[in-house]
Amino acid sequence: MGGLKMFSKISRYRKLPDITTVDVKGRILASKPSRLLARTEGKFLHTVEEMDRLDHLGFKYYKQPRKWWRICDANPDFMSPLALLGKDPIVTGHFPLTFDETVMQPPWALMIKGLSLITGIENFQVIEDIKIIPELRTINGEQITVNAEKFERGIIVTYNSMNNSIKEIIEVISTAGFEVGKPQNLGRIGKSIIIPPDIKG
Repeated sequence: MGGLKMFSKISRYRKLPDITTVDVKGRILASKPSRLLARTEGKFLHTVEEMDRLDHLGFKYYKQPRKWWRICDANPDFMSPLALLGKDPIVTGHFPLTFDETVMQPPWALMIKGLSLITGIENFQVIEDIKIIPELRTINGEQITVNAEKFERGIIVTYNSMNNSIKEIIEVISTAGFEVGKPQNLGRIGKSIIIPPDIKG
């Protein structure tokens, strides 16, 4: 059977030349060489939304859902189509933290130890910044603006959502002594991907 008969008319492998390879049993098999990524011209951007699917984007921009691979080719920094839209199992979340400063120092070491014992957590980064916040205060009957220092604390955790849940991570952080605010997913939602022009034929 000829190689071209194995692929649809819009397949990105259809026009590649056939080659032969020898498997471990010594059989000669017809196959295709690795496909080189085509040079992508143009910088039209699409902002990723929560419900985006690559086949839907293929239809939206090319009137052909199976051309989703054109979008993948134009965004080679992502290892998989799922990663392109932020739907791969590896998730990065920001967990804002507070604690009672009158009672204790931030229990960073205890929290880090607890997170280190969880299988599936790939990385974490502690955030501790001082922000200057202008505040309106009344002093001697006059309202004046003063600059107040405010600590912003948190931790950014990269984890495998197939092994870990947000609830489990929050429980470990809370056990260390922090109060955890609403976590924020730092994924692809709201970020841009390249939509290349269509290639006919």
